[in-house]
Amino acid sequence: MTRRPLYLGLFIVTLAACSSGGLNRSSDGVFAPGVAGRSTVDGLVVGHRLMAAGEHELALRAYNRAAAQQGLNVDTMSAIGSANLNLGRLGQAERWLRRAVEEDPTFPPAWNNLGVILMEKGDIAEASEVFRRAFAADNGNSDEIRDNLRLALANLENPGNNALQQNQNFNLIRRGAGDFALMTEPL
Repeated sequence: MTRRPLYLGLFIVTLAACSSGGLNRSSDGVFAPGVAGRSTVDGLVVGHRLMAAGEHELALRAYNRAAAQQGLNVDTMSAIGSANLNLGRLGQAERWLRRAVEEDPTFPPAWNNLGVILMEKGDIAEASEVFRRAFAADNGNSDEIRDNLRLALANLENPGNNALQQNQNFNLIRRGAGDFALMTEPL
């Protein structure tokens, strides 16, 4: 007799599970919601916003998610390189940006950002050549790239001029969709 209520309870639960509604699947039920679908938000957009907010580490994570979703293309490689640049990881940034310009030699932001890295490293001759490529790929449309090229050429012409370097503090600022400009600021 003690087994009969157990079998009856099991039978009722089984019948309830077979109903069209299932076991209390209403929106206010006790069961957790299903797994959310993939996010429709573009990781590059999120990363660009985080970069603008100064959250470079979070931006790098967003760019890595974008690379996982979209694949490694020139946009994601350039963005990852730019985030590493802002984090001070010049070696990693340089590798990513060199890969980006190999992928698409006509992508001005990648050339520009590579030039910024080379300026930071003190490779002024190569930086001026890279800025020339960025300027040519952009058809001279970007004032920021033109200013970077001018600055690199001025430093190339006067390599021993410490007065020029002492009066300028180089700051990286975000422009557009992930390119950076070297801006000078008096001390």
